[in-house]
Amino acid sequence: MLKYILMRSLLALSVAFTVSLAAFFLLNVATDPAQAIAGEDATPEVVDMIRARYGLDQSMPVRYVQWLTGVLQGDFGESYYWHKPVAELVAERAGVTIALALSALSVTIVIAIPLGALAALNPNSWIDRMALGVAVSAQAVPNFWLGLIMIIVFAVMVPIFPVSGDDTWRHFVLPAFVLGASSVPAIMRLTRTGLIEVMGADYIRTARSKGYRAGSLLKRHALRNALLPVISVLAVQLGQKFGGSVITESIFAINGLGRLALESILGADIPTVQMLIFVFAIVFVAMNLLADIINAALDPRIRIG
Repeated sequence: MLKYILMRSLLALSVAFTVSLAAFFLLNVATDPAQAIAGEDATPEVVDMIRARYGLDQSMPVRYVQWLTGVLQGDFGESYYWHKPVAELVAERAGVTIALALSALSVTIVIAIPLGALAALNPNSWIDRMALGVAVSAQAVPNFWLGLIMIIVFAVMVPIFPVSGDDTWRHFVLPAFVLGASSVPAIMRLTRTGLIEVMGADYIRTARSKGYRAGSLLKRHALRNALLPVISVLAVQLGQKFGGSVITESIFAINGLGRLALESILGADIPTVQMLIFVFAIVFVAMNLLADIINAALDPRIRIG
């Protein structure tokens, strides 16, 4: 197992390196950083002066090595738009995005696992079809549309929750629901499939013959075994929530990393966008690595060595 974890860790590092390399070159090819800083009306002399000041007159491979060296030393560069260290910007807004991602994951768990359990206990019934219908609907609805509907209904027509901001827990209710709803179909179907498979196992039939009811079987035996693969998938979903909050944070005006990414793109702030892409990739890769480790720990074929 130790060898497996080491190999997966090396693969994760290679993916993170590839993402950083691709993000750096694509961003610098897509636009001229010096021109973006100077503005559209700047003279060529001003653009050249800015290019020399920020070291943008060097070749891209040299600049990438300098950037990667700085990142490894904890220096994420300076924002062209906010004129402050990128590390400070990320630190200021990371907590909000982490809170939103964890809240969204909680919404997914609260909705998807009970729906999956109900569908598994009543296969091919109207309850099963209703649960599958909810899952399909949640998968088909885009986040931006659902977010606008939630604002209209629960913040305008029935003013229960705030429209925007991140000051209190009430500000996170609507965006957490919107962000968490997209993961409900996958977790619900996985829970349903796992429970149906477990409920047909020999030890479950033995427990039924001893008089155990469906509720007791679900709590004491079936649910615990069926949710083992769900846990690893939830780890991946957490990484997706962390990096996929751009639209949700923009709709609800939440000052997290997702909104920072959008503002940096609109402001042509290449150092900040570049670092945010790298941070999102690192988090997603780390969550995938965690899921692999969980699967390895649960797989009897992988031995410690």
